Amino acid sequence: MAAQAVEGAAVTALRTVFQRVRQAAERSGRVADDVRVVAVSKTKPVSLIRQVYDAGHRCFGENYVQEFIEKAPQLPQDIDWHFIGHLQSNKAKSLIAAVPNLSMVQGVDNEKIANHLDRAVSSIGRRPLPVMVQVNTSGEISKSGIEPSHCIELVKHVKFGCPNLVFSGLMTIGMPDYTSTPENFKTLSRCRVEICRELGMPENQCELSMGMSGDFELAIEMGSTNVRIGSTIFGPRDYSKKQQQQ
Repeated sequence: MAAQAVEGAAVTALRTVFQRVRQAAERSGRVADDVRVVAVSKTKPVSLIRQVYDAGHRCFGENYVQEFIEKAPQLPQDIDWHFIGHLQSNKAKSLIAAVPNLSMVQGVDNEKIANHLDRAVSSIGRRPLPVMVQVNTSGEISKSGIEPSHCIELVKHVKFGCPNLVFSGLMTIGMPDYTSTPENFKTLSRCRVEICRELGMPENQCELSMGMSGDFELAIEMGSTNVRIGSTIFGPRDYSKKQQQQ
C-alpha cells in the first residue's frame, strides 16, 4: 500500500511538472512542445519508473551505467532513454550494447569518449546516436564538461570526426546554490550562438539541455529545450545502493 502511494505521488508530480513547464514556456513566448522533459530515474526502482511510463511518459534518464543496464531490459522498448553526465570511456560499449533504445547521450565532454561511443555504435551496427556536448559553465573542478572556450573544437570533432554520432546540442549543470545559475545558462546560450555561427547551423538545430528540479522553470525561460527532472517527480533519491562505476 505504501509503495502504491509513492507511485501515485510520482504520477501526480509528473503532471504538475508538465503544468509548470507549460507556464514557463508561455512566459517566454514559447509552447510546451518546445521542451523535452527527461524524467531522471537514477536510484529509483523499475516499478516506479513503470508507473510513470503507464501514465504516458516515455522519456527517461539514468546516470550510472551499471544501474542503467540492469533496469533498461526490464522496461518497454519504446522508452526514449538518455544517459546523462560523464561517461567513462571503458563503459561506452557495454552501455550501447545493453540499451538498444538509447536515444541520446548527454555528456560527451572530451574527444576520447566521443571516439569510444563512435566505435561502439559502429560495432553493433545501430543507427547513429544523438549526443550532446557537456559544457562546464560554472568552472567548478568537481563538474565534468569541456571549457566554454574549447567547446567549438569538441563539437567539430563530434560532427565531422565521428560518423556514427549526431551532434544534437549542448548540456550544462547550473551552480548548486542557483545564485550563479542565470550566468551559467547565459554562457551555454553564448556557446550555441558561437557554434551555430561557426558551423552555419540554424540555432533551432542545436538543443540546450539546462535545468533540473530546482531551476527548470528559469532554464526554460532562458531558452532550454531539454530539462532533466528527477527528485521533483520521483522524490528524494536513495544513494545507499549507488553503484560506484562512474
